[in-house]
Amino acid sequence: MQVLQVQLEVGADPAEVGRARRWARSRLAGSGIEADEPVAETLILLISELVTNAVVHTGCPAVLRMLLPGIPGPADAPGTVRVEVADRSACPPRPRHAEGDDTNGRGLELVDGLADRWGWQHEGAGKSIWCEVDRCDGGVPAATFDGATYDDADSGVAYEKV
Repeated sequence: MQVLQVQLEVGADPAEVGRARRWARSRLAGSGIEADEPVAETLILLISELVTNAVVHTGCPAVLRMLLPGIPGPADAPGTVRVEVADRSACPPRPRHAEGDDTNGRGLELVDGLADRWGWQHEGAGKSIWCEVDRCDGGVPAATFDGATYDDADSGVAYEKV
């Protein structure tokens, strides 16, 4: 299966989050992931959280990248969608725990709860935070971006769910 990589430069304005969501929806639809699929709404929420974190916590522009599986043929597994948001801040992400009526502090908790895997890495002078969502039925291994399947993936991968 081929993988398509698309990217969008996002300005340092929080209003850019809505533009990123609209752009992502159109790219998902173009790759065969329809808006009414549960995975589409999960991906849009993850994108919203990661882009918001990058823009709000760094005050810098960011780059949103999506790696999308090609439209699967009859023998292909549905694959994995990877979302990455790169920013110019070298500071690692700090998961926080929101209490009660707090309006902030839930972003990375949502990412951890919704993504099949997530993590971060240094990228140039900044960093990239990524997450992956497997687009397959439960119990069916999806091809991941390191060439392994979810079932074969090394359990030491950052923040992988078991």
